[in-house]
Amino acid sequence: MQWELEADVIIVGSGLGAMTAALCLKEMGVEDILIIEKANKFGGTSAVSGGGIWIPNNHLAKACGATDSNDEAKAYVTATTAAGKVPETLIDTYIENANKMLKFVTSRAKEIAYISLEHYPDYYMHAEGAKAGHRSLEPKPINWDQLGDDMATMQETHHMMYLFDRIGFTQVEGHDLVTRSPGWWKIMLKLVLKYLFETLWRIKYKTKRARRLACGAAGTARMFLALKNRGISVTLNCALTDLVTDDNDRVIGVHAKDHGRGITIRARKAVILGSGGFEYNQKLREEYLPQPTSTQWSSGGIHTNTGDSLQACLKLNAKTRLMDGAWWCTTINAPDEPAPRLAIMEKSLPGSCVVNMRGERIANESQNYMAYATDFFKSHSEDTPNHPSYMIFDKRFRDSYMVGPLLDVKSRPDKSLPKSYFEEGFMAIEESIDALAKKLGIDKDGLNTTITKMNGYATTGIDLEFQRGESQYDKYYGDESVSPNPCLHAIEQAPFYAIRIDPGEFGTHGGMDITPHAQVLKEDGSVIEGLYAIGNCAAAILPSYPGPGSTLGPAMTFAYQAAKHISGHNGE
Repeated sequence: MQWELEADVIIVGSGLGAMTAALCLKEMGVEDILIIEKANKFGGTSAVSGGGIWIPNNHLAKACGATDSNDEAKAYVTATTAAGKVPETLIDTYIENANKMLKFVTSRAKEIAYISLEHYPDYYMHAEGAKAGHRSLEPKPINWDQLGDDMATMQETHHMMYLFDRIGFTQVEGHDLVTRSPGWWKIMLKLVLKYLFETLWRIKYKTKRARRLACGAAGTARMFLALKNRGISVTLNCALTDLVTDDNDRVIGVHAKDHGRGITIRARKAVILGSGGFEYNQKLREEYLPQPTSTQWSSGGIHTNTGDSLQACLKLNAKTRLMDGAWWCTTINAPDEPAPRLAIMEKSLPGSCVVNMRGERIANESQNYMAYATDFFKSHSEDTPNHPSYMIFDKRFRDSYMVGPLLDVKSRPDKSLPKSYFEEGFMAIEESIDALAKKLGIDKDGLNTTITKMNGYATTGIDLEFQRGESQYDKYYGDESVSPNPCLHAIEQAPFYAIRIDPGEFGTHGGMDITPHAQVLKEDGSVIEGLYAIGNCAAAILPSYPGPGSTLGPAMTFAYQAAKHISGHNGE
């Protein structure tokens, strides 16, 4: 074998999990680390995301006065995870080491900083051990230009996390802006004024986007900065094509394409796979995921996530788990936008409901997005399809709230909406429920019955079908000015609107089965020496998505676990 390059550890991918592995390895004494990234920008799905990390019993929450324990976290995860889905040893490893990881990276790298979210509840508040806040953290915003020349190669947060596609906002700010919480206009004014004051800065850097980064981009930018300050770079446009093994089946390197040129890289100690899932591989989606399924409904927009690591591992007889799963979330796929939006807040607000072509509701629209999508697939069949489905709302709703790509009516009046929205069946506006049903081919009687029920529920405050608005999570994206139920309001003011809702996701969560050290397992249960998998390359640790940040928390934690195992460090 002729090696073009060598390193102690090769890390495939540049999301938050992959970069956490690099940081931990460096701090644990491993000097020669090579990160390769298939895309032309670093950050992957982590950068596009909301950036939250779900870390139960964490020290930053306790510093804010919160109370939690590993026992409560274990009870909660156990109660919300279907039996047999995840080995108990992996759940225990996560709960015991998540905050150790957080302490390690924040104490060793001052560039990394998180804020504990006091009011963002766990997603299943009925379950034992659930907490109303302080288990999720979001990254502190950071100025984009702190990255210097690397600004241009950073993957930015999803366009839905920018006001007017220009001004980034935090998760807390986003909640207040969308739900029109008291004082929301002050937040808006402050963000807009800051944006205007930085006009010369934007001219200098030739960008329309604000200087301040928030959400996923802030998290990956901070981690990247920590690596940069330690002399670790990311090699872009370098894609894994295969794994190299020796005669004992130990992984000793990778085959890759560097800007299209085939190269072979030796790994003296290990290879860590952190290159995301397979959401943009339609063939793999059809092989593994429930139907209907389409790459066009995926919200991440990281088109290089095509399952390269998975396919390389399958050649080594790697064991997989949860291959039929994804981080489900219905999406809003507007014809004029670069990637679908996550349909989270809009369908939770009072005065809307989501119906299938029979005009019937599918589930509780205000529940957490993972649970809603799970209910979608549970009741979907060829005889009773749930797709296409449409979110129905009225003039009051349109006047009151931000509605995905429609924004609010003042920012984007109906007359300014592109013709493609209507010509391609994405949305409709009509003066009556009957006309709306006819326009979209929805069963008229079914839709009228549903709207009548919803209006009755709004009066009583009780959703007799799906109990919308009863849980604390439901109310998080409700409107506290609406009573008796902040998630329910009558749908009665013409004109009436409908926008299509698709059964999308923000990444697949099936992948390689791993040990507590993140080592990849074979089908026979033995370990593939020298090979580790983290993030969406590995099978999910928290497949039910128990709280905000249930992807990135485990990705970072098992990156820390892998680094300890490779370096022999105790993690302190």
